[in-house]
Amino acid sequence: MPRRPRIRFAHQVLILQIGVVVLVAVTGYGMAAWVQRGELRHQYGWRALTLARAVASDPVIGDAVANGDPQGVVEDRAERFRKATGALFVVVTDRRGIRLAHPNRDEIGREVSTDPSAALSGHEIIVIERGTLGLSARGKVPLYDHVGTLVGEVSVGFDAGEIDRRVHRTLAIAAGFAAGTVLLGVAASAGIGRRLKRQTLGLEPHELAELVQEREAVLHGISEGVLALDDGGRVTVCNEEAARLLDVTPARRTAVADLPVAGRLKAVLEGEEVPPNLFVVSGDRVLVVNRREVSHGGRRLGAVISLRDRTDVESLASELDAVRTLFDALRAQRHEYANRLHTLSGLLQLGHYEEAAGYIRALAEVPAAKEEPPGTVPDPYLGAFLAAKAAVAAEKGVELEIAETTWVPGRVSEPLDVTTVLGNLVENALEAARLGRRRPARVEVELLGDGHDLHVTVTDSGEGVPEDLKEAIFRDGVSTRQTDGERPRGLGLAIARTAAR
Repeated sequence: MPRRPRIRFAHQVLILQIGVVVLVAVTGYGMAAWVQRGELRHQYGWRALTLARAVASDPVIGDAVANGDPQGVVEDRAERFRKATGALFVVVTDRRGIRLAHPNRDEIGREVSTDPSAALSGHEIIVIERGTLGLSARGKVPLYDHVGTLVGEVSVGFDAGEIDRRVHRTLAIAAGFAAGTVLLGVAASAGIGRRLKRQTLGLEPHELAELVQEREAVLHGISEGVLALDDGGRVTVCNEEAARLLDVTPARRTAVADLPVAGRLKAVLEGEEVPPNLFVVSGDRVLVVNRREVSHGGRRLGAVISLRDRTDVESLASELDAVRTLFDALRAQRHEYANRLHTLSGLLQLGHYEEAAGYIRALAEVPAAKEEPPGTVPDPYLGAFLAAKAAVAAEKGVELEIAETTWVPGRVSEPLDVTTVLGNLVENALEAARLGRRRPARVEVELLGDGHDLHVTVTDSGEGVPEDLKEAIFRDGVSTRQTDGERPRGLGLAIARTAAR
């Protein structure tokens, strides 16, 4: 058995989803900070480089540096550039790297604290360096005089702390969005958990796994056919026995209207109101069908239909009917034999021995004939069956006759099927004749053998089949009589047609 978790699955999903949302938000927040910081450093570096180029393009500064700046022009003009742009510093050096301009006058005349070799060799660079004024984004360019001679460098820097402050302001806004995203993700995760719980009917995964295992064991281990339908009338489960009884293996989600079934079985599948333990005919089988609606918490989930094969039971019932008919015939004939024995006993007691002997010879005589007389049924099974039915008919006040045109030269090869068809037809005819208004009530049976075929015709003196039932009388469940509380009505003719086919 799988180990059951201590935390419910819905809570696990909620915790996992919250963790994923938080992880994504934190990762996104960190990536945004990293990208923002890099982007701002690049932007501030380009601003410093652009300002350094502007300062270096001033010919007054270049010529003053070339002459040693005797009048202090470089410092004044550099400071104006710095104040106008908000730069941290604007530093101008000669070719030796000695400062000629610096925001801190004490640093003028000293060598720069960072390496000036790149700019003094004629190259422009952008760097993040720490100098006397702290960490800054710097742009360094070479400085030329009016004739194009390299005379020094111009270095411009912007405070790196401003970069951090702008990053923090941006990330503060991003943090608000991240927090909102986390809250929204938590709410969405809780909603998904509730929906998942509702869709799984509150069952945990291990419980669902157990249900699936139990369902497979039950569906494939029972002898009954089970067909499950969803609330839309589509097949969701069909075990092997149901497929065998229906002679079809429906694919999942197949609509019941598309199944090759008819009659009352189709009505059961489509959800019509039907009584429990309904007998229906499907192909060559007699089935007992039950339908049960399934719901949970007031919500309709579908239906489960069980199918049981009663073909063998009905066959045994038919054989039992035949035996019972023969027994009834013997009981009816017992009175005739008793009368004959009483007559013979009386003759002997009175001493009429010659009359008794003649009476015995009369009873024993069998007329000789070369061929069967009209209306003869030489098959012993059919003969006994019809004789028994004649006795039963006599008890019901109905005359059962075998037509003179009856001619069966051989024996039937499938007596059970023949008597099933003939018995159902005769039983219906006897009831129709007994309940009819015509008198005497009669039933006539005609049997004609034609090669391998046996043609059966049964007529009665009853009222006949109503006009509106002539097309439907052989369908299962259709009957001209009401159910009497015993065996189900509307099966006999359907079974007879199935057996004949």
